[in-house]
Amino acid sequence: MLGICDASKESCNYVLTKGNGNSIGLVLGGAKESLDARPSHEYILTLKNRKGFVKVGLANGASLVPIFSFGENDLFDQVPNPRGSRLRHLQVMLQKRLGVATPFFKGRGIFQYAVGFLPVRHAVDTYVGAPIHLPKLDPEKITSEIVDKYHQEYMEALKRLFNTYKGRHGNEDATIMFVNDMD
Repeated sequence: MLGICDASKESCNYVLTKGNGNSIGLVLGGAKESLDARPSHEYILTLKNRKGFVKVGLANGASLVPIFSFGENDLFDQVPNPRGSRLRHLQVMLQKRLGVATPFFKGRGIFQYAVGFLPVRHAVDTYVGAPIHLPKLDPEKITSEIVDKYHQEYMEALKRLFNTYKGRHGNEDATIMFVNDMD
């Protein structure tokens, strides 16, 4: 009723086959990426081995549009959980069993700002890059080389978008890093 559906390949294909004017928005890093979200000048995106969106785009001749939001990582303060730590190991194990990420975070309360579960008041600025137009290919003609080419092009476009606007947010020294699910 609201136009919301799950992020499965089948759902994405269904929406994209409805004709021109239909689009989907995917949060590519998903739950795993939330474990790396914290206020800092280092943005860690779980994207290196996420390529299904490129395959769906190629099967439907859809464009990939890079989008980056500055300020999202500043909405909550997360307990330190570096990769390889006991806490991260526990979080990954819980995610596998429960199907959802379990970041331990602190926000603000309703009537006070010291502690709570609401996001702190902070601007979130979203930038949209130029679309990467994909050819429409039959599924049997979509090779890993073609997918890798457009996936790499998407990551480079996202990095350019990030580097273009990071200075506007006092993040001149900020870096963006792409990691695998297992890194």
